[in-house]
Amino acid sequence: MTDPSLANRSALTRSAAIASMSTAALLVALKLWATWQTGSTAMLGSLADTALDLVASAATLLGVYIAAQPADADHRFGHGKAESLSAIFQVMLIALSASGIAFGAIRRIAEGGRTEAAPAGITVSVIAIILTIVLLAWQRHVIRKTGSVAISADHVHYQSDLLLNVAVIAALVLDQYAGFGLADPLFGLAIAAWLLWGAWRAAMEAIDHLMDREWPEEKRQRFVELAAMHPELTNLHDLRTRTSGHRDFVQFHVDLPEAMTVRQAHDIIERVEEDLGRHFPDMELLIHIDPEGHVDEPGNALVETDEFAKLEKE
Repeated sequence: MTDPSLANRSALTRSAAIASMSTAALLVALKLWATWQTGSTAMLGSLADTALDLVASAATLLGVYIAAQPADADHRFGHGKAESLSAIFQVMLIALSASGIAFGAIRRIAEGGRTEAAPAGITVSVIAIILTIVLLAWQRHVIRKTGSVAISADHVHYQSDLLLNVAVIAALVLDQYAGFGLADPLFGLAIAAWLLWGAWRAAMEAIDHLMDREWPEEKRQRFVELAAMHPELTNLHDLRTRTSGHRDFVQFHVDLPEAMTVRQAHDIIERVEEDLGRHFPDMELLIHIDPEGHVDEPGNALVETDEFAKLEKE
């Protein structure tokens, strides 16, 4: 049976991805016309960014769809890393586009020239700003409801679009009405740099997920604090955490009295898992029991560090 909350989450994330694709498709058509009318390098950069938004949104939709699929015989940990793979694809496209924009801007500086029909470019940029604000509002709603990593990344990218459209307006105004002919290619270079910076940040986040980076320290410590509320547990060690898509994965070792029966130990661990699962609802938890005083790997701080003891020192 399908989990209703999971089905609702999938529907919301798909709606956000489809909304961003629709917005990007409309803006591509408008900016293509505006670029043809103005010949603006900054507008060309904005067009390229929006075209990438369309491709990125399609990749996000595909990644969200695959990541939402339940675990199967070939993917026992689920499909969450599909979101990170789609992000890597987006980064490659963004880097190529930014390089092309920068090359065009440098050539424009060398050859000179002015933009034309600035009002057309300004009008399209204003429309783009309005549509982007509406899209961002819906994405914020979806993020609050689902916590989706893919939609969060898409949200950050569309936030940067607001700045890019403002930059295009500034470039056209300075070029056409203030006589500053270099404004357009210089803003084109700035847009290329902004795209590369955004690609770098997106790449680092995707790589962290693919490389199973540990949770942020605040989240990790919160988990240990909640586990410490169970007095039956001692010497929580070998704690490992990671995130894949919308799923968290956690495992740790804990000491229990050697004389305790299997049934007693099982009941304690069941209660701990149920409690921690309420605080981290999208978590898959694996707890390994050690007899009290047992040492798994002497001298290995990554394995033997007692997280409860660290908590008491802080």
